[in-house]
Amino acid sequence: MIRGAIVLAACAAAIAPAAAQRRATVTPYLEVSQVATAELNGGETLTYSQLGAGIDGSIRTRRVQVQLSYQYQHRFTEKGSLQSGDSHNGLAQARIAVARGVTLESGAVATRTRTDARGDALNGNAATARNASQLYSAYAGPKLDSRLGPLFVQGAYRFGFTQIDDGTATGIPAALPQLDRFDHSTSHALNASIGAKPGALLPVGVSVTGGLVREAASQLDQRFASSSVRGDAIVPVTRTAALVGGAGYERITVRQRDPVLTLSGQPVVDGAGRYVTDPATPQRIAYAFDGLFWDGGVLWRPSRRTALDLRIGRRYGAMRYTGSFTYQRSTGSGIQVAVYDTVETYGQQVGGSLAALPVGFVTTADPFGSQGGACIYGTSGAAAGGCIAGAFSSAATAAYRGRGMTANAVWSRGTTRLGVGGGVARRDFLTPVGVATTAGGSWDESFYAQAFAALAAGRNGTVGMNLLASYYDGDIPGSTAVFGWGANAAYTHRLGQLSLTATAGLYGSLRDGPDQASAQGLIGARYDF
Repeated sequence: MIRGAIVLAACAAAIAPAAAQRRATVTPYLEVSQVATAELNGGETLTYSQLGAGIDGSIRTRRVQVQLSYQYQHRFTEKGSLQSGDSHNGLAQARIAVARGVTLESGAVATRTRTDARGDALNGNAATARNASQLYSAYAGPKLDSRLGPLFVQGAYRFGFTQIDDGTATGIPAALPQLDRFDHSTSHALNASIGAKPGALLPVGVSVTGGLVREAASQLDQRFASSSVRGDAIVPVTRTAALVGGAGYERITVRQRDPVLTLSGQPVVDGAGRYVTDPATPQRIAYAFDGLFWDGGVLWRPSRRTALDLRIGRRYGAMRYTGSFTYQRSTGSGIQVAVYDTVETYGQQVGGSLAALPVGFVTTADPFGSQGGACIYGTSGAAAGGCIAGAFSSAATAAYRGRGMTANAVWSRGTTRLGVGGGVARRDFLTPVGVATTAGGSWDESFYAQAFAALAAGRNGTVGMNLLASYYDGDIPGSTAVFGWGANAAYTHRLGQLSLTATAGLYGSLRDGPDQASAQGLIGARYDF
């Protein structure tokens, strides 16, 4: 809990000194709400109250762009078996130009992820949600974008940190063995490139790029190391299209120690369900790649508002397909799509997805949702947003080859804003041969989608609607495919600094065995200072 407050408070501190600036807005608030939840499959009815405190803030100047939305909530149980507790939810992004061509970038998120891949789907941020763990992640580092005569020079360094606290009840049978659970990791990523655009030195554009990644994870003393160098060329074909291609060399190694084993050969776990590391064992290789790679494709930019990049190649010893598409329909409307294929870890995927989000994002008004949930929507059509839920299907402790696609679209006109996002993801886990695996299986797949609408209702009212769906499947022993769904609607009425909100929603989880479904209602008040 304390760590989550510190992570997002760092960005809040960046906002506070600028509160007096003309283009800065900071709104701290307090809120109180009453919640009732009825389980529709014959379960109990729960009631609890929530006391919350938060801050919404932003700075928009020529050199500084910062946005923060953070909320702390503590619940007080009144009726039912639910325990009292608290939660942190929020998102912060910052881009600060500290010198000519040098930008400091940072961000943080506090949200929830699934605790156990075999458990219930994660459908929202209600206190009754099972199989949910508190997640904190943050990154920071400088970025260089400069010129050296006709050459461009670019570089970046990023430090990342990801932490997951112990989860709640997972909803899986007690007879199943516990899986290893992610704890925390720190990472360092460095890359630099130099080159010339088409026409600057040659008719074609050329560049050379090098990169290093190092990560240390607490689970089984896992160590991830990657180094690469590549050359690229851009060959213009028409005014709006070009052929692109590149080749390079890279080396990736993932190492980890063995868990302590019982006499029957089963991993020993601690009270949090994490494998206990055996410090006497050597660092075993979970994955190693050392060799050449290549890719080629087409780049199409018919206008400043549209860009398409499609590539096919060979990497990690297999064929690889990647791409991106962006389209800005208007100032506040746009589409963003990305296809990825990487070898990475849970901490790297969460941190990388966070760093790719826009500074300007839509602050949702869903009391049962999470500001840092599946998909984040941008306030600008040029940066429609992104989805960070590809890793939230389960907090995997093993490294993996991750492949998938994410897509976001946002549309706005006046006080009306609509958004839809989603994606698919597959992870093939990388573990030492003949050693008890941290994943418990070799692969998993997930699908997620969500949509929202915010509409004005009179001079002082707002109506918000949210839909969400998710699907998960994998070969982890004891797991079955699970489908999660949810829908809610909220009405907020503003009375000056006081806002009154009423929300109703339905949520469910479908899988082999008893299905989970619940109806939830909330009445709350918020006071802005």
